[in-house]
Amino acid sequence: MTVAARTSAGLLVFRRTAGLEVLLGHMGGPFWARKDAGAWTIPKGEPSPGEAPYVTALREFAEELGVSAPSSEPLPLGDVRQSGGKVVTAWALEGDLDVSTVASNLVEIAWPPRSGRTLLVPELDRAAWFAPDEARRLVVTAQAAFVDRLEELLR
Repeated sequence: MTVAARTSAGLLVFRRTAGLEVLLGHMGGPFWARKDAGAWTIPKGEPSPGEAPYVTALREFAEELGVSAPSSEPLPLGDVRQSGGKVVTAWALEGDLDVSTVASNLVEIAWPPRSGRTLLVPELDRAAWFAPDEARRLVVTAQAAFVDRLEELLR
């Protein structure tokens, strides 16, 4: 019996300023609070039953950043498999947003782990714009491929 991999769908928003910049969110909660490299992600999440992946990506962006995704032509970035086995599908959208307005949804986590206690934390505690090289250094390792693919598509 094979177990299906967990899946998520997300958006890599980009803007062209003096150069290319991509938008990433920093994962919320005490585990990630003092971490930088590997603690940033594209806004993403798991689909609801019967939900199309791109619809999931749009919904998750709005939930995790508190604003709607830019309305531009989506550029498919394909899939990556993260170290925990989750398969993430992403699209790139061109647009801009003021990261100071980010207001993420809250999620309940067990904290400290296995303590039986829970804590409500923002799914993403902040967002920021990064040049591609810096984004690759900070983002969850597998997701760096999305930055590479975006740069390739824009050439």
